[in-house]
Amino acid sequence: MSSPVSMHRLARLAAALFALAAAGAASAQDAAPRVAVAAGTLIGKAAAVDGVALHEFLGIPYAAPPLGPLRWKPPQPAASWQKPREATAFGPRCMQLPLFGDMVFRSRGMSEDCLYLNVWTPAAPAPAKRPVLVYFYGGGYVAGDGSEPRYDGASMATKGLVTVTVNYRLGVFGFLAAPALSAESPQHASGNYGLLDQVAALRWVRDNIARFGGDPAHITIAGESAGSISVSALMASPLSRSLIAGAIGESGALIAPIAPQPHAAAEATGKAFMAQLHADSLDALRALPAPVLLQATDPKAKPAFDFAPDIDGLFLTEAPAETFAHGDQAKVPLLVGANSQEGFYPAILHDRPPTPGNYRAALGTLFGDRADEALRLYPGATAEEVKRSATALAGDLFIAHSTWRWMDLHRHTGGQSVYFYYYAHPRPAKRDPAPGEQPDPGAVHSGEIEYALGNLDGNRVYAWTPVDRAVSRTMQDYFAQFVRSGDPNQAGLPAWPAVRDEHGGITRQTIDADTRTEIDRGAARQAFLREFLAGHQSPL
Repeated sequence: MSSPVSMHRLARLAAALFALAAAGAASAQDAAPRVAVAAGTLIGKAAAVDGVALHEFLGIPYAAPPLGPLRWKPPQPAASWQKPREATAFGPRCMQLPLFGDMVFRSRGMSEDCLYLNVWTPAAPAPAKRPVLVYFYGGGYVAGDGSEPRYDGASMATKGLVTVTVNYRLGVFGFLAAPALSAESPQHASGNYGLLDQVAALRWVRDNIARFGGDPAHITIAGESAGSISVSALMASPLSRSLIAGAIGESGALIAPIAPQPHAAAEATGKAFMAQLHADSLDALRALPAPVLLQATDPKAKPAFDFAPDIDGLFLTEAPAETFAHGDQAKVPLLVGANSQEGFYPAILHDRPPTPGNYRAALGTLFGDRADEALRLYPGATAEEVKRSATALAGDLFIAHSTWRWMDLHRHTGGQSVYFYYYAHPRPAKRDPAPGEQPDPGAVHSGEIEYALGNLDGNRVYAWTPVDRAVSRTMQDYFAQFVRSGDPNQAGLPAWPAVRDEHGGITRQTIDADTRTEIDRGAARQAFLREFLAGHQSPL
């Protein structure tokens, strides 16, 4: 048994240790990065990636929760807060169905209260304000979240950037238009609430990013798929043209076959949706629980409803193709491209064998009396040629044609350099493939995201190789340098010329294990599709 003296010493020692622990905890709390934005003080967290010290601020409200009477209203300013606010965890993701198996979320559940953004910034002070990258996720305007590991901003922040990811409303919550909504709007506009969220986020970045070391006059917007489509729309919108200094588009633009709906058509969809739910007023519609609205938009539901961007008269006053054609878009440098396997030949052949006969029949179904013209441009004399051409056609009709049109319009009217890429590097085998599963032969839609943003390690599905890491370094360095300067070229990277006419085509950078400049001679294909789509819906 201990003596009274030793017990006293033990008590003093315990008290000293407790004091030291408390001091350490206070010191750690004091070390947490703090930033005072317009609405109040944020407490973030420290991190280190590749030996670079970073500060992360997650789940920052950039607008008021779009709940109750604010459902289907343009975003309103976020309320201020008095006490320091923890910004160490992602906010909730916006309402969405589990439609895509490749989406992994780190968000705190799902909610209509989802208008949050995230900021990653280097911890070390800089002699000048840092360039800013604002990245918008993809997911067809029905899914996605700024918390997905593939969009994590830490790796880009190690390149000296302030990186931001943004949540925006999706599906019926983000894109419902209806006559009653237009009637209550001062601008007689409805729909496009998800895109208006993006504008609000950019305004928040402009007003607050200097507190994180960013330059509000040097904001580059970027995104993939629906995020890329958003970038093209933000360049065209009169609400956002002045907010950006550069743009990056990965696969997609709001140009045919992904052109915005006429406002009347979007309103008709919304009116039918209200009738389907027996909601005879906006009050009745706003009173419905969010899960009820969400389930009513299930693609398997009958009837199925498609909520997408429209020419609302507020965010968009005309189709972006028209804005770009007469040169009223944001006059900023553009880096844009698409992947080698945006679509795949079975989409054209409907799973029939890739024989020349089956291919010709499929083109007849798609293009009618213009099938012979399509066959000249997308030839298919052998099975291998059928696979190549049908894969190219499927990708064009899905998303690559809209991307090409965006590039071509902006290079002629934008007054700034355009850098065009073709991403051709396939992902490697999976770590745990299903029996008989083989890697895709080409670069599938969305397959470049982890490479471009330096986030291979955030995706544990694939067995990344040294070649994959080399491709990622090249693509990420191109992107980071473009954000810094409006030009992807820097020492140590293969030279990438801006788009120009050359050797019967245009210059384009193929990004692969052997990154190189090649000549794209696809203009005739794109002209054919442009003319065809002017009078038809996409045949896929």
